Amino acid sequence: MQRAAHTTLYVWPHRVGATMIRQCLKSRAVSLQLSSRAYSVIPPPRDSEEKEMLDRMLRVDHAGEYGANRIYAGQMAVLGRSRMGPLIQQMWDQEKKHLEKFNEILAENRVRPTALLPLWNAAGFLLGASTAMLGKEGAMACTVAVEESISEHYNSQIRALMEKDPERYTELLQIIKEFRDDEMEHHDTGLEHDAETLPGYWLLKNAIQLGCKAAIYVSQRV
Repeated sequence: MQRAAHTTLYVWPHRVGATMIRQCLKSRAVSLQLSSRAYSVIPPPRDSEEKEMLDRMLRVDHAGEYGANRIYAGQMAVLGRSRMGPLIQQMWDQEKKHLEKFNEILAENRVRPTALLPLWNAAGFLLGASTAMLGKEGAMACTVAVEESISEHYNSQIRALMEKDPERYTELLQIIKEFRDDEMEHHDTGLEHDAETLPGYWLLKNAIQLGCKAAIYVSQRV
């Protein structure tokens, strides 16, 4: 009798405790489910005009990050075993995260990427490899030019979203600002590693940035 009572007193609190824990976890899960949004970053478009705006924005951002990845791949193909290799790899790793995020956003919102990805694949790698063949200064000059263009483009998107409805696009603004800051960090890194000492730096920079502007224009539309 005493043994049975002792067993009951020992088992009952443990069973009750486990039951309460399960109930708390279940309630928490339900609460989180109810409070979570149906979207992660982009709110459902209110009309066709907003959808077109967001589709263009996401398409060109994805294309830009894709192109940047290919440029760093080209630089690594040439300078990967040099002293600049670890630094280029570090910047490339950040670009990989940017591209992964935009891949995710495009899939969630059923936005098609630009049809020109095969072109940016080849052009980006060629640009990265050819400028890297000029030495670390050439690679860094390319980095400065490209990252400055991407940063300026992100800034224009931030201004557009802030004017449109900053509260509605809070998550998207946060992502774009974070990526913009990464691009500016890469830009500054290029300057710190003698980009401007490359002979013909300004000519090369202007040519690359002209190409970037053209790529942005067509990627939004094709």
